[in-house]
Amino acid sequence: MSRRSLLIAAALVLAGCASTTVDPAAKRREIDGKVDNALAELQRSASVKELVDRAAGVLVVPDVVTAGFIVGGSYGQGALRKKGQTAGYYSLGAGSAGLLAGAQSKSVFMLFMTEEALRKFEQSNGWTVGGDASVALVNVGADGRVDTQTARSEVIGLVRNQSGFMANLSLEGTKFNRLQL
Repeated sequence: MSRRSLLIAAALVLAGCASTTVDPAAKRREIDGKVDNALAELQRSASVKELVDRAAGVLVVPDVVTAGFIVGGSYGQGALRKKGQTAGYYSLGAGSAGLLAGAQSKSVFMLFMTEEALRKFEQSNGWTVGGDASVALVNVGADGRVDTQTARSEVIGLVRNQSGFMANLSLEGTKFNRLQL
């Protein structure tokens, strides 16, 4: 089986796990509640709160589940916030193949530091990290520090609340798509 076929199979398995019929209004409330909690937790660090406050928009995907053994995938749903208000709902999906094993759950935050970067994201038909934008990835630990070089990037990716074990941490190739909720 080719690498592409393996990635497609992993994506289909993840999509199948997430495809249940749900009331759109209830789903929006659920996502908004999780996004509120994730943002509150993230902003406990003064330096990160300052970045979030400066951002033109913040995409929050609070529950990204990644699993795999040789072939893996990630999936999560979240919301784009502009000036504290939800501006749209998005899914995150990624597939990978190689030396990986395990499972993990994490929260992913994409901070669009300029109006131009945010506009490109919103106007895209599926936005891919590494393909559509260069993202400075920061793994936010307990101290929540962000270096000054990272703070100058147009798009900053933050990963937080990891639990479980995964031998690979990257957002490269991760695709974000607008949800119709």
